[in-house]
Amino acid sequence: MPYYPAHDGLRLFYDVAGDGPPLVVLPGGPGMDVRYLGDLGGLSATRRLILADARAGGRSEVPDDRTTVSFTAQARDLEALREHLGLDRLDVLAHSAGTLTAQEYAVTHPHRIRRLILVTPIGRAGRDIDPAEVARIRASRSSEPWYPQAAAAAGPFAQALMVPFHWHRWTPERRTEYVPGHANRLPWFRDAFYAGHAHPGPVLAPVLVLAGASDGMIGTAPARVVAAAHPHTRFELLTESGHRPWVEQPELFRKLVEDFLT
Repeated sequence: MPYYPAHDGLRLFYDVAGDGPPLVVLPGGPGMDVRYLGDLGGLSATRRLILADARAGGRSEVPDDRTTVSFTAQARDLEALREHLGLDRLDVLAHSAGTLTAQEYAVTHPHRIRRLILVTPIGRAGRDIDPAEVARIRASRSSEPWYPQAAAAAGPFAQALMVPFHWHRWTPERRTEYVPGHANRLPWFRDAFYAGHAHPGPVLAPVLVLAGASDGMIGTAPARVVAAAHPHTRFELLTESGHRPWVEQPELFRKLVEDFLT
């Protein structure tokens, strides 16, 4: 199993899939097992994906110091991975909450980022969700049979019941593909992750921001905030996708990413 050492000695896991120029991949969640990303809709056919589990997530070790899992602190782990791989600069793709770590790294290590891809980002320096927009997206699904239960979800099973809101279409195939076991199970992780305080300033490298028009989890507002924050950004709205566009529109997803990287 490939591990690399963090600055504090923690053993962090990464996997490698595919062949081609390297692309470092950070999962969302926060703290989800990176395996939920699969091969990113077939992107491994042209890219060597370096799929990195965050500390205290997936197959990485859990630190004693919980403050080191904040998204700002985890930028140091990305630098340690770059050094371990022996790369001068990185192309980085991050999903959802993982985009906070990616942006922090790009701001604090500007000469180490070549290109940055932010897929359904959660925000610029935290959660930039517009509750009214999310409510509108969810209400647009009110005619679907699962809606009443999902809309009324509360309590310990709320997240599982609300999963259909993450997708443009909630089909039997999506039910099969969705693996709830990838979520981070540490009760303190989420709060510790978002406790970071981002360094101000724009990302100077080229940035691709991808949003899903049907994303009933976070909406499109966070992606628009992120796109406005960085001067060399290309924003793309995938009209038949929710929170995981590499699953729902894999061909378009791959084309947008490849065109941007090349």
